[in-house]
Amino acid sequence: MVAVSGGADSVALLIVLQSMGYRVEAVHCNFQLRGEESLRDEMFVKDLCYIKNVPLHIIHFETKIYAEFHQVSIEMAARELRYRYFKQLRQDVGAADVCVAHHRDDAVETLLMNLLRGTGIHGLTGIRPRNGHIVRPLLDVSRQEIVEYLDSIGQEYVTDSSNLVNDVIRNKLRLDILPLLKTINPKATENICRTVQRMAEAEHVFNVAMESAKKRVCQEGAFDTERGGIIDIQTLLQEPSPEYVLFELLSPLGFSPDSIEQLAANLSIPTGRVFQTESHELLVDRGRLIVQQRVQQLPQTLRIPEPGLYVYSDKKLRIEQLEDVSISRHPDVATLDAALVTFPLTLRAVQEGDRFAPFGMAGSRLVSDYLTDLKVNLFEKRRQLVVVDAKGTIVWLVGRRTDNRSRISEKTTSTLRIALE
Repeated sequence: MVAVSGGADSVALLIVLQSMGYRVEAVHCNFQLRGEESLRDEMFVKDLCYIKNVPLHIIHFETKIYAEFHQVSIEMAARELRYRYFKQLRQDVGAADVCVAHHRDDAVETLLMNLLRGTGIHGLTGIRPRNGHIVRPLLDVSRQEIVEYLDSIGQEYVTDSSNLVNDVIRNKLRLDILPLLKTINPKATENICRTVQRMAEAEHVFNVAMESAKKRVCQEGAFDTERGGIIDIQTLLQEPSPEYVLFELLSPLGFSPDSIEQLAANLSIPTGRVFQTESHELLVDRGRLIVQQRVQQLPQTLRIPEPGLYVYSDKKLRIEQLEDVSISRHPDVATLDAALVTFPLTLRAVQEGDRFAPFGMAGSRLVSDYLTDLKVNLFEKRRQLVVVDAKGTIVWLVGRRTDNRSRISEKTTSTLRIALE
Protein backbone atom coordinates (compact mmCIF):
# COMPACT_ATOMS: atom_id res chain seq x y z
CA MET A 1 0.00 0.00 0.00
CA VAL A 2 1.42 3.42 -0.99
CA ALA A 3 0.08 6.69 0.42
CA VAL A 4 -0.16 9.05 -2.56
CA SER A 5 -0.99 12.73 -2.09
CA GLY A 6 -0.09 13.73 -5.64
CA GLY A 7 3.04 15.59 -4.56
CA ALA A 8 6.47 14.83 -5.96
CA ASP A 9 7.55 12.60 -3.06
CA SER A 10 4.60 10.22 -3.06
CA VAL A 11 4.38 10.09 -6.87
CA ALA A 12 8.05 9.12 -7.07
CA LEU A 13 7.59 6.49 -4.35
CA LEU A 14 4.67 4.88 -6.20
CA ILE A 15 6.49 4.78 -9.54
CA VAL A 16 9.76 3.48 -8.09
CA LEU A 17 8.09 0.67 -6.13
CA GLN A 18 6.03 -0.37 -9.15
CA SER A 19 9.10 -0.30 -11.41
CA MET A 20 10.97 -2.51 -8.91
CA GLY A 21 8.30 -5.17 -9.28
CA TYR A 22 6.32 -4.66 -6.10
CA ARG A 23 2.58 -5.30 -6.26
CA VAL A 24 1.19 -1.98 -5.10
CA GLU A 25 -2.13 -0.33 -4.37
CA ALA A 26 -2.50 3.40 -3.72
CA VAL A 27 -4.42 5.24 -1.02
CA HIS A 28 -5.32 8.92 -1.22
CA CYS A 29 -6.65 10.95 1.72
CA ASN A 30 -8.67 14.06 0.94
CA PHE A 31 -8.68 16.16 4.10
CA GLN A 32 -10.97 18.77 2.51
CA LEU A 33 -8.85 21.66 3.75
CA ARG A 34 -7.90 23.47 0.51
CA GLY A 35 -11.14 23.62 -1.45
CA GLU A 36 -10.64 23.27 -5.22
CA GLU A 37 -6.98 22.42 -4.74
CA SER A 38 -7.91 19.33 -2.70
CA LEU A 39 -10.22 18.20 -5.52
CA ARG A 40 -7.44 18.87 -8.04
CA ASP A 41 -5.05 16.63 -6.08
CA GLU A 42 -7.64 13.85 -5.90
CA MET A 43 -8.29 13.97 -9.66
CA PHE A 44 -4.55 13.94 -10.38
CA VAL A 45 -4.06 10.81 -8.26
CA LYS A 46 -7.05 9.13 -9.97
CA ASP A 47 -5.57 9.84 -13.43
CA LEU A 48 -2.08 8.72 -12.37
CA CYS A 49 -3.32 5.41 -10.95
CA TYR A 50 -5.48 4.83 -14.05
CA ILE A 51 -2.46 5.34 -16.33
CA LYS A 52 -0.21 3.17 -14.15
CA ASN A 53 -2.94 0.53 -13.71
CA VAL A 54 -2.71 0.77 -9.91
CA PRO A 55 -5.78 0.06 -7.72
CA LEU A 56 -6.72 3.19 -5.78
CA HIS A 57 -8.52 3.71 -2.45
CA ILE A 58 -9.85 7.21 -1.68
CA ILE A 59 -11.26 8.53 1.57
CA HIS A 60 -12.64 11.96 2.49
CA PHE A 61 -12.12 13.26 6.03
CA GLU A 62 -13.96 16.02 7.92
CA THR A 63 -10.65 17.16 9.35
CA LYS A 64 -11.74 20.50 10.82
CA ILE A 65 -14.69 18.94 12.63
CA TYR A 66 -12.44 16.19 14.02
CA ALA A 67 -9.84 18.74 15.19
CA GLU A 68 -12.47 20.85 16.96
CA PHE A 69 -14.15 17.86 18.58
CA HIS A 70 -10.89 16.36 19.85
CA GLN A 71 -9.29 19.75 20.58
CA VAL A 72 -6.15 19.06 18.55
CA SER A 73 -4.39 20.99 15.80
CA ILE A 74 -5.35 20.51 12.15
CA GLU A 75 -1.96 18.88 11.55
CA MET A 76 -2.46 16.43 14.41
CA ALA A 77 -6.04 15.70 13.33
CA ALA A 78 -4.91 14.87 9.79
CA ARG A 79 -2.15 12.62 11.14
CA GLU A 80 -4.48 10.69 13.46
CA LEU A 81 -7.13 10.27 10.78
CA ARG A 82 -4.83 9.01 8.05
CA TYR A 83 -2.80 6.58 10.15
CA ARG A 84 -5.94 5.10 11.70
CA TYR A 85 -7.33 4.61 8.19
CA PHE A 86 -4.05 3.16 6.91
CA LYS A 87 -4.07 0.58 9.69
CA GLN A 88 -7.62 -0.58 8.95
CA LEU A 89 -7.20 -0.54 5.16
CA ARG A 90 -3.96 -2.53 5.29
CA GLN A 91 -5.74 -5.25 7.22
CA ASP A 92 -8.79 -5.16 4.93
CA VAL A 93 -6.82 -5.62 1.69
CA GLY A 94 -4.12 -7.88 3.15
CA ALA A 95 -1.20 -5.57 2.35
CA ALA A 96 2.20 -6.32 3.87
CA ASP A 97 2.96 -2.68 4.75
CA VAL A 98 1.96 0.92 4.14
CA CYS A 99 4.69 2.98 2.47
CA VAL A 100 4.78 6.74 3.06
CA ALA A 101 7.05 9.19 1.24
CA HIS A 102 9.00 10.94 3.99
CA HIS A 103 12.47 11.81 2.68
CA ARG A 104 15.77 13.09 4.05
CA ASP A 105 14.68 16.72 4.27
CA ASP A 106 11.61 15.67 6.29
CA ALA A 107 13.87 13.83 8.71
CA VAL A 108 16.04 16.93 9.18
CA GLU A 109 12.97 19.14 9.71
CA THR A 110 11.64 16.72 12.32
CA LEU A 111 14.95 16.72 14.18
CA LEU A 112 15.05 20.53 14.22
CA MET A 113 11.42 20.70 15.42
CA ASN A 114 12.23 18.31 18.26
CA LEU A 115 15.25 20.41 19.22
CA LEU A 116 13.14 23.57 19.31
CA ARG A 117 10.54 21.89 21.54
CA GLY A 118 13.14 20.34 23.82
CA THR A 119 13.85 16.64 23.51
CA GLY A 120 15.72 13.66 24.88
CA ILE A 121 17.89 11.24 22.96
CA HIS A 122 14.86 9.63 21.29
CA GLY A 123 13.92 12.94 19.66
CA LEU A 124 17.38 13.19 18.13
CA THR A 125 16.95 10.01 16.10
CA GLY A 126 14.60 11.66 13.60
CA ILE A 127 11.99 9.69 11.67
CA ARG A 128 12.28 5.91 11.84
CA PRO A 129 12.51 3.94 8.56
CA ARG A 130 9.96 1.50 9.96
CA ASN A 131 7.35 1.90 12.66
CA GLY A 132 5.29 -1.27 12.81
CA HIS A 133 3.68 -1.60 9.37
CA ILE A 134 4.48 1.99 8.36
CA VAL A 135 7.56 2.01 6.10
CA ARG A 136 9.52 4.99 4.76
CA PRO A 137 11.72 3.85 1.85
CA LEU A 138 12.87 7.35 0.79
CA LEU A 139 14.52 8.53 4.02
CA ASP A 140 18.01 8.44 2.45
CA VAL A 141 16.87 10.49 -0.56
CA SER A 142 16.70 14.29 -0.70
CA ARG A 143 13.80 16.32 -2.03
CA GLN A 144 16.04 17.63 -4.80
CA GLU A 145 16.94 14.09 -5.90
CA ILE A 146 13.25 13.18 -6.01
CA VAL A 147 12.38 16.17 -8.22
CA GLU A 148 15.35 15.49 -10.50
CA TYR A 149 14.23 11.87 -10.89
CA LEU A 150 10.67 12.86 -11.86
CA ASP A 151 12.00 15.46 -14.31
CA SER A 152 14.25 12.84 -15.90
CA ILE A 153 11.29 10.56 -16.70
CA GLY A 154 8.93 13.40 -17.59
CA GLN A 155 6.52 12.67 -14.75
CA GLU A 156 4.24 15.47 -13.56
CA TYR A 157 3.10 16.03 -9.98
CA VAL A 158 1.08 18.61 -8.03
CA THR A 159 2.25 21.12 -5.44
CA ASP A 160 0.43 21.78 -2.18
CA SER A 161 0.26 25.57 -1.96
CA SER A 162 0.05 25.43 1.85
CA ASN A 163 3.64 24.14 1.87
CA LEU A 164 4.81 27.40 0.24
CA VAL A 165 3.69 29.65 3.10
CA ASN A 166 5.84 29.93 6.24
CA ASP A 167 2.88 29.95 8.62
CA VAL A 168 3.73 26.85 10.68
CA ILE A 169 6.95 25.66 12.28
CA ARG A 170 7.74 22.97 9.69
CA ASN A 171 7.22 25.37 6.79
CA LYS A 172 9.40 28.01 8.45
CA LEU A 173 12.16 25.46 8.84
CA ARG A 174 11.79 24.27 5.23
CA LEU A 175 11.49 27.70 3.62
CA ASP A 176 13.67 29.88 5.86
CA ILE A 177 15.99 27.99 8.20
CA LEU A 178 17.30 25.12 6.03
CA PRO A 179 18.21 27.41 3.08
CA LEU A 180 20.07 29.62 5.57
CA LEU A 181 21.94 26.61 6.98
CA LYS A 182 22.95 25.59 3.45
CA THR A 183 24.55 29.00 2.93
CA ILE A 184 26.77 28.17 5.91
CA ASN A 185 27.42 24.59 4.76
CA PRO A 186 26.00 23.28 1.46
CA LYS A 187 25.96 19.78 2.95
CA ALA A 188 24.05 20.80 6.08
CA THR A 189 21.14 18.39 5.57
CA GLU A 190 23.44 15.47 4.68
CA ASN A 191 25.59 16.09 7.77
CA ILE A 192 22.57 16.42 10.04
CA CYS A 193 21.25 13.12 8.66
CA ARG A 194 24.56 11.43 9.41
CA THR A 195 24.25 12.67 12.98
CA VAL A 196 20.71 11.29 13.13
CA GLN A 197 21.98 7.87 12.01
CA ARG A 198 24.73 7.92 14.65
CA MET A 199 22.20 8.91 17.29
CA ALA A 200 20.00 6.00 16.23
CA GLU A 201 22.90 3.63 16.86
CA ALA A 202 23.68 5.32 20.18
CA GLU A 203 20.01 4.96 21.10
CA HIS A 204 20.32 1.15 20.97
CA VAL A 205 23.13 1.27 23.56
CA PHE A 206 21.21 3.84 25.61
CA ASN A 207 18.03 1.74 25.66
CA VAL A 208 19.84 -1.31 27.02
CA ALA A 209 21.52 0.75 29.75
CA MET A 210 18.27 2.53 30.62
CA GLU A 211 16.28 -0.70 30.97
CA SER A 212 18.88 -1.96 33.45
CA ALA A 213 18.70 1.31 35.38
CA LYS A 214 14.91 1.15 35.55
CA LYS A 215 15.06 -2.34 37.03
CA ARG A 216 17.60 -1.21 39.63
CA VAL A 217 15.67 1.82 40.86
CA CYS A 218 12.15 0.36 40.77
CA GLN A 219 11.03 -1.73 43.70
CA GLU A 220 10.13 -5.24 42.52
CA GLY A 221 12.07 -4.37 39.34
CA ALA A 222 9.01 -3.29 37.37
CA PHE A 223 7.42 -0.04 36.25
CA ASP A 224 4.23 -0.19 34.22
CA THR A 225 3.62 2.60 31.69
CA GLU A 226 -0.06 2.59 32.67
CA ARG A 227 -0.25 1.61 36.33
CA GLY A 228 3.07 3.12 37.42
CA GLY A 229 5.22 1.66 40.18
CA ILE A 230 7.50 2.50 43.12
CA ILE A 231 10.91 4.16 42.70
CA ASP A 232 13.53 3.90 45.45
CA ILE A 233 15.08 7.37 45.86
CA GLN A 234 18.37 6.23 47.40
CA THR A 235 19.00 3.76 44.57
CA LEU A 236 17.98 6.39 42.03
CA LEU A 237 20.56 8.84 43.43
CA GLN A 238 23.30 6.28 42.82
CA GLU A 239 22.64 6.32 39.07
CA PRO A 240 24.98 8.41 36.85
CA SER A 241 22.01 10.58 35.81
CA PRO A 242 19.06 10.33 38.21
CA GLU A 243 17.16 13.03 36.28
CA TYR A 244 17.35 11.16 32.99
CA VAL A 245 16.23 7.90 34.56
CA LEU A 246 13.25 9.80 35.99
CA PHE A 247 12.59 11.35 32.58
CA GLU A 248 12.47 7.93 30.94
CA LEU A 249 10.12 6.59 33.62
CA LEU A 250 7.79 9.57 34.00
CA SER A 251 7.58 11.34 30.63
CA PRO A 252 5.42 8.57 29.06
CA LEU A 253 2.92 9.21 31.87
CA GLY A 254 2.53 12.89 30.97
CA PHE A 255 4.96 14.47 33.43
CA SER A 256 6.57 17.50 31.80
CA PRO A 257 10.36 17.94 31.48
CA ASP A 258 10.13 20.97 33.81
CA SER A 259 8.30 19.06 36.57
CA ILE A 260 10.72 16.11 36.25
CA GLU A 261 13.68 18.49 36.47
CA GLN A 262 12.17 20.12 39.57
CA LEU A 263 11.55 16.73 41.16
CA ALA A 264 15.04 15.43 40.38
CA ALA A 265 16.60 18.53 41.95
CA ASN A 266 14.53 18.18 45.13
CA LEU A 267 14.39 14.47 45.95
CA SER A 268 14.75 15.30 49.64
CA ILE A 269 11.40 17.13 49.75
CA PRO A 270 9.11 16.09 52.62
CA THR A 271 6.90 13.03 52.55
CA GLY A 272 3.40 13.79 51.31
CA ARG A 273 4.26 16.04 48.34
CA VAL A 274 2.15 15.12 45.29
CA PHE A 275 2.77 15.81 41.58
CA GLN A 276 -0.02 15.21 39.06
CA THR A 277 -0.70 14.87 35.35
CA GLU A 278 -4.05 14.34 33.67
CA SER A 279 -3.66 10.57 33.96
CA HIS A 280 -1.23 9.90 36.82
CA GLU A 281 -0.04 11.17 40.17
CA LEU A 282 3.26 10.84 42.02
CA LEU A 283 3.66 10.78 45.80
CA VAL A 284 6.89 11.38 47.69
CA ASP A 285 6.70 8.89 50.56
CA ARG A 286 9.48 7.89 52.99
CA GLY A 287 12.35 7.58 50.55
CA ARG A 288 10.15 6.41 47.70
CA LEU A 289 8.33 7.87 44.73
CA ILE A 290 4.98 6.13 44.35
CA VAL A 291 3.38 6.55 40.93
CA GLN A 292 -0.14 5.43 40.12
CA GLN A 293 -3.03 6.13 37.81
CA ARG A 294 -5.34 8.86 39.00
CA VAL A 295 -8.43 7.15 40.32
CA GLN A 296 -11.94 8.44 40.31
CA GLN A 297 -13.19 9.61 43.68
CA LEU A 298 -14.91 6.85 45.61
CA PRO A 299 -18.68 7.07 46.10
CA GLN A 300 -19.44 9.08 49.24
CA THR A 301 -21.42 6.53 51.23
CA LEU A 302 -23.19 3.19 51.03
CA ARG A 303 -26.12 2.80 53.42
CA ILE A 304 -26.59 -0.72 54.79
CA PRO A 305 -30.01 -1.09 56.44
CA GLU A 306 -29.77 -4.82 57.25
CA PRO A 307 -27.65 -7.94 56.65
CA GLY A 308 -27.19 -8.87 52.99
CA LEU A 309 -24.84 -8.44 50.02
CA TYR A 310 -23.95 -4.87 48.98
CA VAL A 311 -21.85 -3.42 46.14
CA TYR A 312 -19.59 -0.40 46.64
CA SER A 313 -17.46 0.74 43.69
CA ASP A 314 -15.61 -2.43 42.59
CA LYS A 315 -16.05 -4.17 45.95
CA LYS A 316 -18.72 -6.35 47.56
CA LEU A 317 -19.61 -6.30 51.22
CA ARG A 318 -21.37 -9.35 52.65
CA ILE A 319 -23.01 -8.91 56.08
CA GLU A 320 -24.36 -11.84 58.07
CA GLN A 321 -25.71 -12.25 61.58
CA LEU A 322 -24.67 -15.64 63.00
CA GLU A 323 -26.39 -17.26 65.96
CA ASP A 324 -23.14 -18.50 67.38
CA VAL A 325 -19.83 -16.95 68.37
CA SER A 326 -17.40 -16.98 65.45
CA ILE A 327 -14.07 -15.13 65.41
CA SER A 328 -12.16 -14.52 62.18
CA ARG A 329 -8.53 -13.46 61.95
CA HIS A 330 -8.65 -12.72 58.20
CA PRO A 331 -7.94 -9.01 57.52
CA ASP A 332 -10.87 -8.74 55.10
CA VAL A 333 -13.39 -10.18 57.60
CA ALA A 334 -14.64 -8.38 60.72
CA THR A 335 -16.43 -10.35 63.44
CA LEU A 336 -18.25 -8.20 66.00
CA ASP A 337 -20.70 -8.63 68.87
CA ALA A 338 -24.03 -8.23 67.06
CA ALA A 339 -25.69 -6.77 70.16
CA LEU A 340 -23.19 -3.90 70.26
CA VAL A 341 -23.65 -2.79 66.64
CA THR A 342 -26.71 -0.75 65.64
CA PHE A 343 -28.14 -0.73 62.11
CA PRO A 344 -28.23 0.97 59.68
CA LEU A 345 -24.52 0.79 58.93
CA THR A 346 -22.64 3.08 56.54
CA LEU A 347 -19.62 2.19 54.41
CA ARG A 348 -17.56 5.22 53.35
CA ALA A 349 -14.07 6.56 52.84
CA VAL A 350 -12.23 7.77 55.91
CA GLN A 351 -12.77 11.46 56.73
CA GLU A 352 -10.67 14.06 58.50
CA GLY A 353 -11.24 13.88 62.24
CA ASP A 354 -12.46 10.24 62.26
CA ARG A 355 -11.64 8.44 65.52
CA PHE A 356 -11.97 4.84 66.63
CA ALA A 357 -10.89 2.59 69.48
CA PRO A 358 -8.49 0.05 67.93
CA PHE A 359 -9.10 -3.53 69.09
CA GLY A 360 -6.85 -4.42 72.02
CA MET A 361 -5.92 -0.81 72.79
CA ALA A 362 -7.08 1.52 75.54
CA GLY A 363 -8.84 4.72 74.51
CA SER A 364 -9.47 6.12 71.04
CA ARG A 365 -7.19 7.39 68.31
CA LEU A 366 -7.47 9.50 65.19
CA VAL A 367 -7.69 7.15 62.22
CA SER A 368 -5.14 9.29 60.37
CA ASP A 369 -2.61 8.92 63.21
CA TYR A 370 -3.23 5.19 63.40
CA LEU A 371 -2.61 4.82 59.66
CA THR A 372 0.50 6.98 59.86
CA ASP A 373 1.91 4.68 62.57
CA LEU A 374 1.32 1.78 60.18
CA LYS A 375 3.30 3.72 57.52
CA VAL A 376 0.29 3.82 55.21
CA ASN A 377 0.98 6.23 52.37
CA LEU A 378 -1.28 9.09 51.28
CA PHE A 379 -2.72 7.20 48.29
CA GLU A 380 -3.72 4.27 50.51
CA LYS A 381 -5.17 6.63 53.14
CA ARG A 382 -7.44 8.18 50.52
CA ARG A 383 -8.74 4.72 49.63
CA GLN A 384 -9.21 3.59 53.23
CA LEU A 385 -12.79 2.58 54.04
CA VAL A 386 -14.59 2.50 57.37
CA VAL A 387 -17.86 0.92 58.52
CA VAL A 388 -19.87 3.20 60.81
CA ASP A 389 -22.95 2.17 62.78
CA ALA A 390 -26.12 4.20 63.48
CA LYS A 391 -24.56 5.72 66.63
CA GLY A 392 -21.67 7.15 64.57
CA THR A 393 -19.17 4.63 65.93
CA ILE A 394 -16.52 3.33 63.53
CA VAL A 395 -16.88 -0.40 64.09
CA TRP A 396 -14.32 -1.48 61.47
CA LEU A 397 -11.34 0.15 59.83
CA VAL A 398 -11.81 -2.04 56.76
CA GLY A 399 -9.06 -4.55 56.15
CA ARG A 400 -7.05 -3.42 59.18
CA ARG A 401 -8.72 -3.43 62.62
CA THR A 402 -12.09 -3.64 64.36
CA ASP A 403 -13.25 -1.29 67.08
CA ASN A 404 -12.60 -2.36 70.67
CA ARG A 405 -16.08 -1.30 71.80
CA SER A 406 -17.75 -3.84 69.48
CA ARG A 407 -15.40 -6.73 70.18
CA ILE A 408 -16.55 -10.25 70.85
CA SER A 409 -16.32 -11.21 74.52
CA GLU A 410 -17.46 -13.95 76.85
CA LYS A 411 -20.86 -12.21 76.96
CA THR A 412 -21.39 -12.40 73.19
CA THR A 413 -24.29 -14.59 72.06
CA SER A 414 -24.43 -13.79 68.33
CA THR A 415 -21.88 -12.58 65.81
CA LEU A 416 -22.11 -9.88 63.15
CA ARG A 417 -19.80 -10.98 60.34
CA ILE A 418 -18.74 -8.35 57.74
CA ALA A 419 -16.70 -9.64 54.82
CA LEU A 420 -15.08 -7.63 52.04
CA GLU A 421 -15.12 -9.64 48.81
